[in-house]
Amino acid sequence: MTPIELAEKLHARDVVLLAGRLLLSLIFVHEGLELATHFEGSQKAMAALGVGTPLLVATIALQLGAGLSVALGILARLGALGLGLFCLMTASLFHTNFASQNELLHFEKDLAIAGGMFILALSGPGRLAVDRVLCAMMKDRASAKADTKAAPAEPHLSTSVTSLPV
Repeated sequence: MTPIELAEKLHARDVVLLAGRLLLSLIFVHEGLELATHFEGSQKAMAALGVGTPLLVATIALQLGAGLSVALGILARLGALGLGLFCLMTASLFHTNFASQNELLHFEKDLAIAGGMFILALSGPGRLAVDRVLCAMMKDRASAKADTKAAPAEPHLSTSVTSLPV
């Protein structure tokens, strides 16, 4: 058995996509929880950067919502696209002081994460995703309904043949 055949048999692609989704989403879920649980401090820190409370709330919602979306595989393509765009905006708005090595590192990190998110948005979450389970359940439910409509358990009175005396 070749390594490619072994990888296909073990569904290695799906396992790697799951691991990648979890690793990519971890930073957003963690940061969203930190901002939410330390809201007043986050508000003050963001205000110093010129970011108001509504944008802070939107940032928390995006990081938690899209982060969990990517991690769980629920609308993962959309979540990945949103987080990729968020990283590009964060890099270009907040990490442009390239004289600072730290700011340059954050700029490059945001670009790298955005690249990973865009690749995920194109490739999809793989088979190990909640979306796939939900779709399978809906498909099973739809086929079960179709089966019951196709062959009723008992014939209805209106479908039986009757003859009237003339």
